Amino acid sequence: MPKNNYPRIVITGVGVVSPIGNNVKEFWQSMMDGKGGAAPITRFDAADFDTKFACEVKNYDPLLHMNKKEIQRLDLFTQYAISAATMAIEDAELNLDKINKERTGVVFGSGIGGMWTYHNQQQELYARGGKPDRISPFFIPMLISDIAPGHIAIRWGFKGPNYGTVSACATSSHSLSDALMIMQRGAADMMIVGGSEAVICPMGVGGFNSMRALSTRNDSPETASRPFDKDRDGFVMGEASGVLVVETLEHAMNRGAKIYAEFSGIGLTDDAFHITQPAPGGEGAVRSMALCIEDAGLTPNDIDYINAHGTSTTFNDRNETQAIKTVFGDKAYKLSISSTKSMTGHLLGAAGAIEAIATVLTIKEEMIPPTINYTTQDPDCDLDYTPNKPVKKKINAALSNTFGFGGHNATLCFKRFEE
Repeated sequence: MPKNNYPRIVITGVGVVSPIGNNVKEFWQSMMDGKGGAAPITRFDAADFDTKFACEVKNYDPLLHMNKKEIQRLDLFTQYAISAATMAIEDAELNLDKINKERTGVVFGSGIGGMWTYHNQQQELYARGGKPDRISPFFIPMLISDIAPGHIAIRWGFKGPNYGTVSACATSSHSLSDALMIMQRGAADMMIVGGSEAVICPMGVGGFNSMRALSTRNDSPETASRPFDKDRDGFVMGEASGVLVVETLEHAMNRGAKIYAEFSGIGLTDDAFHITQPAPGGEGAVRSMALCIEDAGLTPNDIDYINAHGTSTTFNDRNETQAIKTVFGDKAYKLSISSTKSMTGHLLGAAGAIEAIATVLTIKEEMIPPTINYTTQDPDCDLDYTPNKPVKKKINAALSNTFGFGGHNATLCFKRFEE
């Protein structure tokens, strides 16, 4: 089907559980205040770990959205998912008695899934001398990454396309991309989309430490996530869930929905280069951004803002900067860019959804979130990363980049909505 015959797709609801706020209002205000979420780890005793801090979700109360029995049978990543989905559905003001649930689907991802469940159940196994009789019958249903979209569908009765995506840090950008394509081909009118992650646990932190991927700035956790800064020394692990209600424009208009932004394009590529390092010059990122801009029916000159992948690692920040220069040429120096990971930390499988929400809010609120902890310019990273303070600016079109281990690249394009 030609692109110009595709239905237009819009964002009508958002929900957030994050290290800097457990609802959208708190989340956005923290970004405008330049508030970081990093602090010493409380989930377990990290005294023997090289990294002793992370961006944990704080003051989270699952009882706001679930009962005690449900909580006992849900891994933390699924609890976050249900809470964020509840808020997104409420924000979209959905009348669940009037929508066609057979044409409402869920695509929702997690890069790793129920790692805490695996940890806890393995501890039970060892405590029993390796005897398996204490393994919970809920172990597998709590662990598997696709259980979050399953629970969302069961809770609200959504019977359309339903599955999980897994592509490391690009996971929930792929969820959004799939939802767009599903609705463009006419298989659904509305999708509940996003991602969740909760792996601040001994094996999660220890595993990334063994790769030397995490910052070890233990004397100053609050300044450790410093994307594009010369003194960056690794990313800061975070946890979160972000959910967006995405629907065809016709469906949204028919029910009188408010519209945050138009979801207008995607670019999906792979580096085919290395299991963890990006391709030289950000070659795969170049293609994902270029394809996304083309898919949106735009040119590089139309883009005003990029929510960068910006992990605070040596390889990513340098290669992403080079990729932006390759795609945009001289325009690269006029773009507003920021890495919200400077505040949230790296949210792994939830990063794409949370950063898509940040991008949509940037368009709606006409404010560019800052890249905090930016103090020393890296000669290889010389673009405008919106250092330390938000900037007032009208944004007509924006990109959100997410790149994952395995070489996965996903770029999303959002535009200011105009009828």
